[in-house]
Amino acid sequence: MKKKDIKILLVDDEPDILEIVGYNLTSEGYQVLTAENGADGVKKAKKEKPQLIILDVMMPEMDGIEACEQIRKIPELSDTIITFLTARGEDYSQMAGFDAGADDYITKPIKPKVLVSKVKALLRRLKEDDKVQEILKIGNLVINREEYKITIKGKELLLPRKEFELLSLLATKPNKVFKREEILDKVWGNEVIVGGRTIDVHIRKLREKIGDEKFKTIKGVGYKFVD
Repeated sequence: MKKKDIKILLVDDEPDILEIVGYNLTSEGYQVLTAENGADGVKKAKKEKPQLIILDVMMPEMDGIEACEQIRKIPELSDTIITFLTARGEDYSQMAGFDAGADDYITKPIKPKVLVSKVKALLRRLKEDDKVQEILKIGNLVINREEYKITIKGKELLLPRKEFELLSLLATKPNKVFKREEILDKVWGNEVIVGGRTIDVHIRKLREKIGDEKFKTIKGVGYKFVD
């Protein structure tokens, strides 16, 4: 997909953020849409169907967490990538964002060049989606990487995109220890700057949904999926 065909929806109640971030993304060749609060963001997302949505957390009328939850209920936006803008140290907002269905978060303040690199990394998977046409079966677990679906004992379970990609990576080679650096590179992209706890948060959520016994922590190294 060419840059000119990619729509990015920026939702923030600060005019300066809309202007600065919008300018830098437009300069890269993307179509940039804006909204000043969560409620308008949901409406515009449903109408325009963007490939990427960048959501501020604290906004009037409807905050970013609720907006994300509403967007994730819209079937035609199931493949849309959602990332949050959060202030440094807002661990609660980051975790709440993942729970709401976000794929990632961007920490403010952020330099324009770093922001553009992060957006490029998030959008790289749009190119990869066409190549992924595999169904992985491990015991009672079936991972359909083409449709982003998993089934456990015949029951379908919906996972946020990043949780799905992390599970898919670990499950490709059961019992192999994936180093943290490799996980960050393959799931988040080597241009993406994320906190050290990002992997841990996602593993914790997968343990809750798939089973604690399926994921083993190798202290100081990384994680593996247990067959």
